[in-house]
Amino acid sequence: MAKVGGISESKGSENSLEIESLAQFAVDEHNKKENALLQLGKVVNTKQQVVAGTMYYITLEAKDGSQKKVYEAKVWVKPWMNFKELQEFKLIGDAPTGTSA
Repeated sequence: MAKVGGISESKGSENSLEIESLAQFAVDEHNKKENALLQLGKVVNTKQQVVAGTMYYITLEAKDGSQKKVYEAKVWVKPWMNFKELQEFKLIGDAPTGTSA
């Protein structure tokens, strides 16, 4: 069980529609802010933290042109307020070779 303020692993949630939707939201918001053209590949890992709502830490692969890279997105969600905000989106490094995006 998640404790308030603690960050917990979200085992198996990488394939959930909610996480997939949040990852796509993060890529779309990043593209708007940076005038970029990233395309979401797949979600690699997810963590969450209970705050005033939930903070999702989503590690994802995205294509930047022909190169696959790994990014970490931080998305804050308050469902009762219909609130969703990209807090941070940063490049971690190149995606491992042999994976599909």
